[in-house]
Order: sequence, then structure tokens, then C-alpha cells
Amino acid sequence: MDKRTMHSPDLTARNIEKLAELFPTVITESLDAEGNVTTAVDFDLLRQELSDHVTEGPQERYRLDWPGKRAAAFAANAPIAKTLRPVREESVDFDTTKNLFIEGDNLDALKLLQESYLGKVKLIYIDPPYNTGNDFVYEDDFAETTEEYLVRSGQEDDSGIRLTANPESNGRFHSDWLSMLWPRLKLARNLLSDDGLIFISIDSGEVASLRLMCDETFGAANFVDALIWQKKVSPSNDSQFFSNDHETILVYARSKRPGVIERLERNDQHNKYYTNPDGDPRGRWNSVVATSNKTAAERPNLYYPIVNPHGVEVWPPRSASWKYSRDAMQDLIDDNRLYWGTDGQSAMPRIKKFLSEAGKVVPRNILGHQAYGSTQLGATEFRELMGDIPFDYPKPSKLIEGLLALSPMGPEPMIVLDFFAGSGTTGQAVMQACARDGVSRQFILIQLPEPLSAESSDVPLRTIADIARERLRRVGSAVARESGLVSGGVDTGFRSLRADSTNMVDVSRAPDEHVQAELGLFTGSVKPDRSGEDLLFQVLLDWGLELSLPIAPETIHGIEVFSVEDDALIACFAESLTPEVVRAIAARGPLRAVFRDDAFGSDAARINAEQVFREVSPATDVRTI
Repeated sequence: MDKRTMHSPDLTARNIEKLAELFPTVITESLDAEGNVTTAVDFDLLRQELSDHVTEGPQERYRLDWPGKRAAAFAANAPIAKTLRPVREESVDFDTTKNLFIEGDNLDALKLLQESYLGKVKLIYIDPPYNTGNDFVYEDDFAETTEEYLVRSGQEDDSGIRLTANPESNGRFHSDWLSMLWPRLKLARNLLSDDGLIFISIDSGEVASLRLMCDETFGAANFVDALIWQKKVSPSNDSQFFSNDHETILVYARSKRPGVIERLERNDQHNKYYTNPDGDPRGRWNSVVATSNKTAAERPNLYYPIVNPHGVEVWPPRSASWKYSRDAMQDLIDDNRLYWGTDGQSAMPRIKKFLSEAGKVVPRNILGHQAYGSTQLGATEFRELMGDIPFDYPKPSKLIEGLLALSPMGPEPMIVLDFFAGSGTTGQAVMQACARDGVSRQFILIQLPEPLSAESSDVPLRTIADIARERLRRVGSAVARESGLVSGGVDTGFRSLRADSTNMVDVSRAPDEHVQAELGLFTGSVKPDRSGEDLLFQVLLDWGLELSLPIAPETIHGIEVFSVEDDALIACFAESLTPEVVRAIAARGPLRAVFRDDAFGSDAARINAEQVFREVSPATDVRTI
């Protein structure tokens, strides 16, 4: 029974709990006045979370630390002047698909997705570069000033994509890898839904560091398990010490609670132990022991005799006790649930559990290659699909499908994110899983356009992003063909987007800051090489709308407009507007409307547009760019 404190609430503790939810990285351990270990706030880290520059103030505490950690935290929070531009010619079913493929640095892409997908992603799987000394890591420059960072993030011509090898001779061998990954994980956490999960593949080299970093990022209390994936079918006898047969998959929940991991459907392997040796009319059954591990002294009320089928009194050993009370045990006896062996002479009974009553099974944390695939299977799968196109060590789609099955489905379609997409295995797994079980899922893949060492002879592919898109096209065609799907079936398309510099020449305010009352205060600043769809996607990002919403291009009085999700948004980016177009858009009563600021020929035209919406559709949120 809890003892009431009989005083007012501890507001400090409550505030720390709120901070832990918003900023789990700032919660640490400290000593109180009596020398007891207590939860505390790392104010240095909190100051960094709330700062727009790299702060100072080192302090010893229990945590994972490395040179550049503060700068990495700053990198996660620093704003960027970029957008996502649609690339129709590289997409499949652009107007209707819910799937997204984003080409670009995943740090930039994750920042751009913060508003549109905040708390909406149900499952994240990533297979980041392992810190082997040969793999490439993203070279984020954390030594630059805020101004320099913003200039670079605006994608100046001389910036480009920066990759670097990370040899073990590098004095920052571990630090560079941690600094690369940490800001991306911090941003990814924001996108996870309250019941969301993240799965991270890693080898033995950095698993300890990654575990500590994830404890800080997601909260140690949200660690679910470390899964062991058997990646090899046979051992490597040429290994110097041990055959490297497995990888670890760390699993964290956004908010760990019962039911966050789905139980698995039963299969023949699970059911093979169910038999019916006594011909019970209720069918096949398995048995469990009737005793518990509590001693007679610990559970005297569960230490009593029962009678076997031959009338002999049977007691549990003194080191154990029965699992159930006398009454519950008698119910089992009356229901013929106790099994004493084929001849009824077993020293102790077992309790029958019928297959007809068996539910789903708890997933195991060892993922065998038979059920989850192997690296050999991943390579074979890729080669059969892509021919001689080069790609090293693709994960098998069977592994990702198995992880998808561990996330419980809710009423909304599951959004799956992979921001180290590689060859696109996660996209393939999502399509195949949807075709297999009919469950609605959609993916967001992000991949850097890392150049290939050699071009493919089959198709002109120059980057890993090219490989991933081509794989998605081939997988989509195969899934549709093999499933006999018609229009309206599994979504086998994807919208291809590319991270690029902002569409605006010089933006003093973001588009979402241009409210109806200020419609006439700004002049046009759109780059001349940007299309209406380019502007539309930047508006979607700035408005916090999902990038997968259906888009219907149309014309009104000869002017191109875009209707997003049945007039949830109407966008018109014509350089010149007529009162008839404005009134026609207002007459449709959209929730939101956006125009180019320089499309109004005069102050009077702007004022008239404002008045039209006030009269015809006062509820419409009108903005300009």
C-alpha cells in the first residue's frame, strides 16, 4: 500500500518529467544533498538544445561523451535554407502514390520532414554505415559558425556532397562516426509516433557506443531489446579470430509500454509440438509443468496434495509448489486437463494447453536465417532483380518484412521510414508485405546520391540513389504482376523528390508566416528556374502537410492551379492573376489557398483579393510566397 506524502506536488520532479519527454538527452544522474543518486537535468545540454550556437560548459557525469558532441547537437537544431523538389520523370504513379523517395543528405531531409511528419512515423529501420574504417561516413563540418553552416546548408555551388573515409588511424575514429549519426537519430525521434519503434542494424564494432547514444536519444527506459540476426548460413573459416556470423539490431520505442511489440502468427514450426497422444476430443495439445519455482515455505497455500488416476496422493517437492490454488487445480482435474503420461503413472502431472486455444506467439530475440534471411539471400535477391548492377551487402527483404510484422497495426496506414535507404530493400519489403497481408503501409526512403565506382552496363546508373529508384521500379512491377493486381490495389509507385536549395531568392520570412492580413506587404522572390510543382512542395513543407497527399493539376480560366486532397489546399503560382481566377478559387471554399506575391499587379489587386476571400470564403487560410 502506497503511503501518501500529504504535501503539495513536487513541481521540480514534475518539470523534470516534462523535460525528459521533450529532451531525453538532457536527463542524467546526480547526487542530492544526502549523497543519494537522483535524476537531474544537465543544464549544459539543455542550454545547447535551446541555443542557436555551440555552447560551452563541460561537466563530468555518467553519459557517452566524445569530442564534437555539442557541435553534433547543434547540427541537429540548426535551420537550413532548403526544400524538396519533385522529380516526376523519376517517379512512378506520381499523382496517386503515397510512397516517397528522397535523394539527398539525410540530415537535410530529416529536418525538412519535421513539420509534415512530426509524430507520424510508426516504424523506422536504418542500416547506417558501419564504422569499419573502409565505409564512408557523412562529413558534417561541426567547426563552422552558424552563418557558415547556413550558407553551406543553402547548397552553395562549391558545397556539394561531402563524404570521407574514416580510417582507424584517424584520431577521431569513433567521434566522427558518433557525430555523424547522433543528430540524425535526434531528428528521427521527433518523427516517431507515440507507439512507434526504431530498429537499427549495427555490427560489433560500435554496438556498445550506439546503445549508449540511443539511451540518451530515446531514453534508457525505452530500450526494448538487442536482436541477434544470424546473417550467415555457414561460418567463415578464414576469419582470424571468430567467424562473424551475426549482426545486432537495437530496438527502441518512442514510449515503451505493453503491446508495443506485436506477437506473431503461429506457423507449422510453432505447432509441431502439439499432438494428441490420449485422443482427447478437443484435439491437439501441448503440456506445461504444473509446479512453480516457489518453495513450499514461500507459498504454503499452494503446497497441498492431489490424487492421481490410480488413487495415489501426490505432493509437489518441497522445493516447489503447485501453480494454482486448490480450487483452480480441481477445475483442471474435472476438465481432464492434467496429463499423467500414457500409462497414468508419471510422478508429476502436466497441464494440457490446446492448440485451438493457443494465441499468437512472443517473438524471439534471435532472428535465424531460415525465417529472416541472410546476407547471401540478400545478394541473391538483388542479383536476380537487378542483374549485374553493382551493390555490396544488401540486406534481405525477408529481414525487413520480419521487422514490419513486429509493429502492431493501428487504424491509420503505417508509415515506414528508412533514412539510410541503400539499394531500397525497405521499400521492397513494404510493397511485398502489403501484397501478402493486404495491410496498408507506405514508405519514406532517403538516400544520398553517392557516386558508384563503376557504371552498370544494363542501365545508366551513376549513384546509389539511382540504384534504389531502379530497384523500386522493378519490384513494383514484379509485385503487381505476381499478385495480379489491378488499379486500386497495393501501392507500387513512389514520388521521387530531391533535396535542393530553397525556391526563394531571398526569403525574409517563411511562407507560413505570410498571413492573410499581410498579403500586400511582400514582393516576389521566386527563382526563375523553379516550376509550380517546386513551389507547391515547399508550401506543403512550410504548412506541415504530408508530401504524399494527392495532387490534381488543373486549369481555371486558363491558369494552372494545383488542388491538393480535394481542395484542402489550392495553390496558384501564376505570375499574373485576374480577379476571375481569385473569385473562382474562393468560390470552391478551400481550407487553404496560396498565391505568388508578385502575381498581383497592384496594391488594389491585393486588397481586392483579400476582400474576395473575406466575402466568399472567410474560413480559408490565405498565404503568399
